[in-house]
Amino acid sequence: MRDAVIVEAVRTPVGKGKPGGSLAGVHPVELLAHTLQALIGRSGIDPALVDDVIGGCVDQVAEQAMNTTRYAWLAAGFPDSVPATTVDRQCGSSQQAVHFAAQGVIAGAYDIVVACGIESMSRVPMWSNVPPGADPFGASVAARYPGGLVPQGVSAELIAAKWSISREEMDAFAADSHAKAARAHADGLFTAELALVPTPNGLVTMDESVRPGTTPEVLAGLRPAFEDPGYAERFPQISWSVTAGNSSPINDGASAVLITSSETAARLGLRPLARLHSFAVTGSDPLLMLTGVLPATDKVLRRSGLSLADIDLFEVNEAFASVVLTWLRETGADPARLNVNGGAIALGHPLGASGTRLMTTLVHEMRRRGARYALQTMCEAGGLANATILESIA
Repeated sequence: MRDAVIVEAVRTPVGKGKPGGSLAGVHPVELLAHTLQALIGRSGIDPALVDDVIGGCVDQVAEQAMNTTRYAWLAAGFPDSVPATTVDRQCGSSQQAVHFAAQGVIAGAYDIVVACGIESMSRVPMWSNVPPGADPFGASVAARYPGGLVPQGVSAELIAAKWSISREEMDAFAADSHAKAARAHADGLFTAELALVPTPNGLVTMDESVRPGTTPEVLAGLRPAFEDPGYAERFPQISWSVTAGNSSPINDGASAVLITSSETAARLGLRPLARLHSFAVTGSDPLLMLTGVLPATDKVLRRSGLSLADIDLFEVNEAFASVVLTWLRETGADPARLNVNGGAIALGHPLGASGTRLMTTLVHEMRRRGARYALQTMCEAGGLANATILESIA
């Protein structure tokens, strides 16, 4: 049976997703094109050999419309004979791109494929694809959930309430994420994965949202970000403890991985970083939409035949601290193996790029530590989650 392996993985530094952010002046097509150039350049392969390019992007409108992945490939100067498509599984879009790519390789539909992601939240703000007054759900969804669905921040509050996650726990987790990310930058742990971005204002070399001096005491001074009288009446159990400090910020960034089979890698002289061992995707309650990481973790472990104890490293996307703390509490995973170089609370969460951003960081850390197995999972809007297990190749 064919397998699928990652032979190269790169990402841009992550910029603040607002005017004046380090990457705000870079068109999303150009930002992804830069990442694709770095990916193909570092691998040394002929880009004409790529069978497909699968990219994740959430707000596919305005400068991210019209199949951004295709135009990024063309902007990179690569052959127009290579096709590309753009997918949306919300925050897990580029992790889903990895699944599609790897499954295509395993099935024999592809020999070499790129999975990637892009989001420029400074130029295409979140919810840009839902104009004011538009209803993206329709009457049947409204009838099924008569109380109405809620924003992700309120979902994070409901999760904190259900699992009794305190404000102090969330702020401590967030401060630790910043400390780990700052330490990783200082120790050069991201050097191998970064594709530095030239801009008119200079070369972007760092993840812009990392705040090395962040402490729980500083975070304790922030006001709740999602407090709302209507939701407070509907959900009296909420204590309103989710803040901008214990949530992921708004960001710009791009990332990409190159996937092939072991046989093709050997033929081309490529060195695999990791084998894509197992995949899972699940749905969950769209009201508590961020809890999908729990069944996704269970499902991918069942599919893999592995136990939690077999996993050396975990990447659980830090959309909100309450989500990751709930995952830790329910799984019993070792916190020392989780998001060891910081997570999205510090490094940032450029929606469509985050799946392959996490995977890029993960495969490089696996090689650095000699880890055998790693697990990545991400919560996604609408009550969805992806999970992937990676295996090292000796």
